[in-house]
Amino acid sequence: MKYKSILNNLHSMTVMNRRVHRLSVALSDMFDSSGSVIDVGCGDGTVALSIQSFRPDLQFHGVDVFMRPNVAIPAKVYDGTNIPYEDNAFDYAMVVDVLHHTDDAAAVLSECLRVAKRGVIIKDHVLQGLAAEKTLRFMDWIGNRGHDVRLPYNYLTSDEWSRLFHDTNCELAQRRSRLKLYPAPFSWLFDRQLHFVARVCK
Repeated sequence: MKYKSILNNLHSMTVMNRRVHRLSVALSDMFDSSGSVIDVGCGDGTVALSIQSFRPDLQFHGVDVFMRPNVAIPAKVYDGTNIPYEDNAFDYAMVVDVLHHTDDAAAVLSECLRVAKRGVIIKDHVLQGLAAEKTLRFMDWIGNRGHDVRLPYNYLTSDEWSRLFHDTNCELAQRRSRLKLYPAPFSWLFDRQLHFVARVCK
């Protein structure tokens, strides 16, 4: 539909390039060694490709529930439940703004932990602060509606994130918030402490 194309172009011009750069800087710091990475829910692969510009010692492969026409990294379609690789097939798994799109974050994170020897790199949201849910829903809709991405809006509070890590038998090894994804004045509304990157380990 025409409005989706307009929405995608508007998001790309106003947000996407800065977001990819800032995310890549923050995410690249979460990897504590070189190695192979499975990007779960890789989208078009631009975040992974950008991380490689900072970390050429990382090799990315992707999986997603549907494949976009052009993907910047080697990738394959998967069923959204079972990552089609053996245990410990990669050094790391990476899930960028994926877990809040699922109905069972524990199942997805457990699969990521299964295939990753050294840990899982996560970028996601925290449901906290004034009008947090409305703000996150708006950002999600703007960024994903044009790509027909499913939008269940399953955001977690800080306590729920802690419970998720406990239930999946992993430990928080590193965490960073205040990622400065948006320029002022948009950062006052859309950054705050609504975003974080982290590394969790078995």
